[in-house]
Amino acid sequence: MAKKRILLKLGSNTLTKETNHISRGKIEDIGMQIATLQDDYEFIIVSSGAIAAAKQFVKLENQDKDVFVKQALASIGQPHLMRIYHENFSDLGLLISQCLLSYSDFEKEQSKVNIVNTINVLVKNNYIPIINENDTVATDEIRFGDNDKLAALTAVLLNVDILIIATNTNGIYTKASIHDAVPETISLVTDLKVLEKEIGDSKSSHGTGGMQSKIEASAIAKNASIETWIVNGLEDNFILKALRNEIPFTKII
Repeated sequence: MAKKRILLKLGSNTLTKETNHISRGKIEDIGMQIATLQDDYEFIIVSSGAIAAAKQFVKLENQDKDVFVKQALASIGQPHLMRIYHENFSDLGLLISQCLLSYSDFEKEQSKVNIVNTINVLVKNNYIPIINENDTVATDEIRFGDNDKLAALTAVLLNVDILIIATNTNGIYTKASIHDAVPETISLVTDLKVLEKEIGDSKSSHGTGGMQSKIEASAIAKNASIETWIVNGLEDNFILKALRNEIPFTKII
């Protein structure tokens, strides 16, 4: 039987475990889950975290919020981020590769064909593609989105079965339950218009995306008949637990 294909989107908040540095423990946790599931699933990762990785090592002479400084930080941090992935995944017998994409790649037919062909070869040879936006030349995700849209576009292009977006909540909560300070997860969504009414506009501490960008990403996936799961990536074994329905999360179909 063919393996199911999962695109796993990891934001900065998940990878740092809401601290100021990339968590090797979290990346190891993700690698261990992929190793456990590799007989039945193939994984493609869209990973933020380059800027967060850089901030562990450097402080640039400029305003931190300046988009060009963030581009420079991304350039410095990307090899550090990939090194952390490589060190942790290789200990588990997992092979990784780096793919840097920009939105213009999704507007050109030949570029899309090249992406699909390259990633299919990597996956067929048991390499896990780790995709990030090419932040050095592109600024869209730095300004907003935290790779949510990039993940959705990639999921559609690669015809995945499930798009898992890791976040720092147990999925999407009802607005009333947040107001009452007892968050209640919306477990299944078939109509995104209903979901739009429930979400707030808060952003994560490291990432630039809030729930709105995740809804927009899930809409892209839904149009291609791909399920989106919004799962708490801070939870240990969150992929395994979601697949076994052992934790609350939001499934958008």
